Amino acid sequence: MPIDAATSALNLSFPPTTSATGFVVPQSRSFTVSVNPVVLFSILDHYLRRQENQHRVIGTLLGVRSEDGSEVEVRNCFPVPHDESQNQVAVDMVYHQSMFELHKKVNAKEVIVGWYATGSNLNQWNALIQDFYSKEVSPPFQAIHLTMDTDLKNEEKLLGVKTYVSAPIGISAKPENCLFLPVPCDVKYFDAERSGLDLLASAKDQTDRSTSLISDMDNLEKTILVVQEMLERISEYVNKVLDGSVPANNKVGRFLMDTVSVVPKIDKVEFEKMFNSHLQDLLMVVYLANMTRTQLAIAEKLQLLV
Repeated sequence: MPIDAATSALNLSFPPTTSATGFVVPQSRSFTVSVNPVVLFSILDHYLRRQENQHRVIGTLLGVRSEDGSEVEVRNCFPVPHDESQNQVAVDMVYHQSMFELHKKVNAKEVIVGWYATGSNLNQWNALIQDFYSKEVSPPFQAIHLTMDTDLKNEEKLLGVKTYVSAPIGISAKPENCLFLPVPCDVKYFDAERSGLDLLASAKDQTDRSTSLISDMDNLEKTILVVQEMLERISEYVNKVLDGSVPANNKVGRFLMDTVSVVPKIDKVEFEKMFNSHLQDLLMVVYLANMTRTQLAIAEKLQLLV
């Protein structure tokens, strides 16, 4: 749409993508980014190990994309040395390429999807670094820029993780002429990582911010209590819907129906027998582990006496 002197509107859109036929098509579908918790911990560790004269750190984001490019999953990252001042910014490209080549030998499926930087604000050098990573990302996809507020300057006092993509603006095509467009971002973790995250989250209630690993029996008891609490909450909600005190929600009802249909139908006596058998196996494993630990300790003391 041409812009004449009578209007001052500025039309902004997400960067176009290229289809399989080679034609450039606008990116009309929704675009989302999911970040693995390991990436956030790596960024925090990089920020804590920074030099005294550095006010922020940057690094490369690695991950996978969906076939249509509408979903990006950031699974890993590595730091990249850079020198930033009021007049110029320098990124160690050789180190970046060497680290990426080493990472491909370990996991060839993960590719460069963008870069990260600490701090809540976007300065004049972000556009230049974004232009560098846009060339590193496999075309026709755009590089993702992730920011983390390590200074906790936001009102919620949270890390403030945000993701952006860039879109060119202006008449002349220059690297610094771009606009950062925010895209939805969420944290995605696997089931195996949930236990570690819950353990780390339990340390926030302690005065010394420390916690210890719990035994298998305590973990089993904690899990059963959580499941029991969830069942009680669902039963209370269903009873309120049946009584008419709470309006029915079709989405919640379909979700509960799908969840109940997945649970296998097992007889109560048979289920209790299976649970007791599994519990006995767990107790046997714990007993053998404790006995092995005791034998190793005795053998070590006997070795000192010889």
